[in-house]
Amino acid sequence: MRKDSTGDAAVQAWSPASWRAKPALQMPAYPDAQALAAAEAQLASLPPLIFPGEVSQLRERLAAVARGEAFLLQGGDCAESFDALGQASVESTFRVILQMAVVLTYAASCPVVKVGRIAGQFAKPRSSDTETVGGLSLPSYRGDIVNDSAFTPQARQPDPSRLVTAYSHSAATLNLLRALAQGGFADLHEVHRWTADFVRNSPQGERFEALADRITQSLAFMQACGFDAARTPQLHAVEFYTSHEALHLHYEEALTRFNERDGAWYGGSAHMLWLGERTRQVTGAHVEYLRGLRNVIGIKLGPTADADDVLRLLDVLDPDHEPGRIVLISRMGSDKVTERLPPLLRAVHAAGRTPVWCCDPMHGNTVTATSGYKTRDFARILHEVRGFFAAHAQEGTHPGGLHFEMTGEDVTECRGGAQALTDEGLAMRYQTACDPRLNGSQSLELAFLIADVLKAARR
Repeated sequence: MRKDSTGDAAVQAWSPASWRAKPALQMPAYPDAQALAAAEAQLASLPPLIFPGEVSQLRERLAAVARGEAFLLQGGDCAESFDALGQASVESTFRVILQMAVVLTYAASCPVVKVGRIAGQFAKPRSSDTETVGGLSLPSYRGDIVNDSAFTPQARQPDPSRLVTAYSHSAATLNLLRALAQGGFADLHEVHRWTADFVRNSPQGERFEALADRITQSLAFMQACGFDAARTPQLHAVEFYTSHEALHLHYEEALTRFNERDGAWYGGSAHMLWLGERTRQVTGAHVEYLRGLRNVIGIKLGPTADADDVLRLLDVLDPDHEPGRIVLISRMGSDKVTERLPPLLRAVHAAGRTPVWCCDPMHGNTVTATSGYKTRDFARILHEVRGFFAAHAQEGTHPGGLHFEMTGEDVTECRGGAQALTDEGLAMRYQTACDPRLNGSQSLELAFLIADVLKAARR
């Protein structure tokens, strides 16, 4: 048996504030402690953004994913921006996730659990605390929840009032998402209306319209046979859950709530919270905070992760082996996935663990174009996905899901795909606040390609 070097963390006393006694990486340095405390107190007085019953439902759905009975699709912005949030941007992202889910559901004949990187993805980890331009060094931009991206001393100063602004934007976004999910927008009878104009005349748009025709014909056939579609909620609405990286612990703690009904603590900012590659230290503050919550917990695993790291994290974050509790999100890079992932799959399986395994093919494939833009290659993204499926086939484990940074808008941030976007084309509509995202057309194209892989894997 492995010696647990965490100091029996799982049985030590936990509280929403116990992370403060642990080493905390990637946290902003606020110059005004009183202003920070006031912002935390204001957040603590506000309602949570999500509810325990929703978290329990997501855990049930993910338990089915872990058993191979469903598939997880997680996608959305790399870093949400206060300025960019609005009805059009939220609708466009939601619409593309619906389209991708329909493509995957039709291909694999299994339910798709839909989780957005949305309504809270405002904090970003950075490789350095400072950024230097023209001899001037300023604090790094850490996401709109902390500071502004403009390169001025005032903009880069961490501002606690942004915590409350992030809550307000998240609440407004969640309100719209719930309306879209339950108010008729997601009705399968409206499937033809989900395609954005800039995608409609592309090869993937035409392919989706053909799929939509088949769905419409199937619905008409069922109705002709006496099937009462009006009384089938699954055709008119969808379940949609939110997630973000639990990076800013002052914000997360302030929104933590105790549920009297089940005697458990819940992170009130999102249904699913994840640990990043830079903050998954077993003895660190972020693991300490997350271990006490009932939420679904994701863990990003890059190419440096080894089997002992993963098993120790599972011991601390999921000591009772609860179904649907943990999502392990591999982000190895297209050139490393077939080498680095199989040993982790093997070790976790040998330990009797059954987490959801999810592939993030974005973060391990970021490069700098000759034009100076940070970008990702469509071909490398697809290659890592295929490597992820191949590794699971080799080890006899279940490839449970995919995790993308994407937007429904017509941005030009990732090279390649059917659009054949080049280095020179990146400048046309490069709008990301941080990392490059797949646009709506590329996301739908990738969904069709992955559907073929998923269909073959399930056979």
